[in-house]
Amino acid sequence: MLYAFWLEPSSLRLSRYEVPDNPASLKGLNIAVIADLHAGSTYIDEGKIDRVVALTNAAKPDLILLTGDYVRSVSRGLGGRHIPIPVIAHHLKPLRAPLGVYAVIGNHDRWEDAGSVTAAFGAAGITVLENQHVTLATPRGPLHLAGIGDLYTKAHDPELALVGLAKDAPVLCFTHTPDLFPQLPSTCALTITGHTHGGQVQLPFVGRPVVPSGYGQRYAAGHIREGGKALFVSTGIGTSMLPVRFGVPPEVSFLRLK
Repeated sequence: MLYAFWLEPSSLRLSRYEVPDNPASLKGLNIAVIADLHAGSTYIDEGKIDRVVALTNAAKPDLILLTGDYVRSVSRGLGGRHIPIPVIAHHLKPLRAPLGVYAVIGNHDRWEDAGSVTAAFGAAGITVLENQHVTLATPRGPLHLAGIGDLYTKAHDPELALVGLAKDAPVLCFTHTPDLFPQLPSTCALTITGHTHGGQVQLPFVGRPVVPSGYGQRYAAGHIREGGKALFVSTGIGTSMLPVRFGVPPEVSFLRLK
């Protein structure tokens, strides 16, 4: 109980992953993923956000992606306190990467105020992509990055996010929940998400008792390859409902695309 309700959820680490079999336009990229910050939840105060930023910047990623749920909904979960969106954005402002810092909106953010998140992040130099894409210039050529709205709150529109891109142009897609993955076209060569928290608890011989996904443990965490497409689900940093983590420590995910 001490470990699950204090030691593990209060910890923080950078976890490195190698993601194989990427198209040429994605190979060699190093991407830091910050998922489910849930600022204001137990153990996630302003000081913890600063630690997340320092850990991320120290890894020197080419690109930083924030996959939603930056806030803690007051009515959902025990403990913690409310941290205003402008304060969260202020503490995330020092994030730096050569290709930029991009974000999508999560379900908790939409319940709070998606417009305020977009405005505050924009003022902090973080671009929110809501069913939009950008093309980034890299030494390997153009990189198409598409941010897709949250499926859970019915804000998703993959068609709009990819409009204008050739069907055979590999795109790096990111969205909040992995449940959207089966609906995405093969244009999304790699999709990066959060939302599940990896179930927050992973028990020996049992697995993850609760995963907030319609697919159960199928898209709970890590690298999944299906139907010629790839998915990476970050287990994230904060907690929701209960302030517990066991076997799923808070992490900034650092992906090296091979």
